[in-house]
Amino acid sequence: MSISIFHILGLILAVALIETVGILSVRKVKNASDFHTSGGKAGTWVVAGAIIGTLVGGQSTVGTAQLAFIFGISAWWFTLGMALGCVALAIGYVVPLRHSDSTTLLEIVRKEYGRKAEMTGSVLCSLGMFISIIAQVLSAAALLMTLFNIPFGVSAIISAIIMTLYVVFGGLWSAGIGGVVKIILLCISALAAGVIVLVLAKGYTGLVDSIKEILLYTDIQLVDGLNTISDVNAKYQNIFARGISKDAGSCLSVILGVLSTQTYAQAIWSGKSDSVARRGAMISALISIPIGFACVMVGMFMRAHYITIDELNALNIIGKDIPEGIGVMTSSAQAFPMFVTNHMPKFIGGLVLGTLLITIIIGGSGLTLGASTILVKDVFKPKNNLAVTRLTIVGIQLLAFVVASSFSGQYINDLGFLSMGLRTTATFVPLTLALFFPGRFKPKWVFFSIIFGTACLVFGEFVSLPVDSIYVGLLGSLLCCLLGLKNDKIRN
Repeated sequence: MSISIFHILGLILAVALIETVGILSVRKVKNASDFHTSGGKAGTWVVAGAIIGTLVGGQSTVGTAQLAFIFGISAWWFTLGMALGCVALAIGYVVPLRHSDSTTLLEIVRKEYGRKAEMTGSVLCSLGMFISIIAQVLSAAALLMTLFNIPFGVSAIISAIIMTLYVVFGGLWSAGIGGVVKIILLCISALAAGVIVLVLAKGYTGLVDSIKEILLYTDIQLVDGLNTISDVNAKYQNIFARGISKDAGSCLSVILGVLSTQTYAQAIWSGKSDSVARRGAMISALISIPIGFACVMVGMFMRAHYITIDELNALNIIGKDIPEGIGVMTSSAQAFPMFVTNHMPKFIGGLVLGTLLITIIIGGSGLTLGASTILVKDVFKPKNNLAVTRLTIVGIQLLAFVVASSFSGQYINDLGFLSMGLRTTATFVPLTLALFFPGRFKPKWVFFSIIFGTACLVFGEFVSLPVDSIYVGLLGSLLCCLLGLKNDKIRN
């Protein structure tokens, strides 16, 4: 891997740009309302920027490329789920959210089902968002490790510091305005990466043929467990490579996670009208699909030309050498950054590296803002919201660094799916019932549904079930709520 002055300059300039946006945004923050929801004055592109700024983060780029390296096109489910979630947000939830007269999702739940439901949901939802923040720190650390050959711990703490500085000054104005900058740079970067992959591989067919070549006709076949062309196709060209239940369940968890995440609701509340908020969500959906596809192509390209250090060690154990012309990565999480440094023109690659770090920074920062808002508004309830929110942001990022240090070998997108699942079981069902079916369910049973649904999800994660754990969690939550369904006499 060769890092030139162009790579470094592009990275520094991109980070300086986004940090400047975050710091200058402080001028727009006069009170807590400006910090949390832009004072309800944002236009379409700021709404879209706030959503995309958080939604398309390390999981959607570095994590998707990593998963594509392992499982091919089925890695696309994360960004497809994001797009479908934004569509559902625009069509079904924009108007009721904006007319709820609330500033957090769990405040809506509290108004209908009481303080205990709000508190429990707030803690669990914040935990789900915290897991996603960890994934962003892991993504940024993988990028910095690739660029500067520094230890994981050092790269992780640098990542956490950058995320903290970005959002702690300007809040949602930082996330929104910076997100607009990010949309422009990310679209250019993803398009450039996707085109370069297809040119180098001589089209999608050539890309798949290259994967077959390395996995079936080199010594890698001895350690990867794939023996036939059908095996390779089933893993790398199958949209349900990890099983229909697993991949469809992962997609569902992302869709519902989008609807259950404070950050995206804050973006909707920030819009100056219902139509502006709806257009912002739909633009987010349209942008996320091609970005995800480009990242999948990058991951598959890297599978065709690289092996991991674990695969190299497995070859050495059986007395085989690395195949000729094949590169080695320390971790599959380095697929995207190593593609940029090794296979893109240096100047363009420098811009892409900067954009990639921006993507991760804004994604992690937006999630941190959402989690801190939930904790401050629904749990802490201090007199000085703004000061406590900023302190909470610092605390969350510090804790994220500590926890991320013990998850360095984890698939980034697996953390993302788990995060979305936790947000869903803690928030989605009670929120939806409060918005669309008020007065029909007993608060006690809705409170139980938050705990039981989350317990079912966690149980499903640790036990080998024939279905994805998100189905188990949703079913548990719905069953509790149905037990608390009021009859017509009580309702009337």
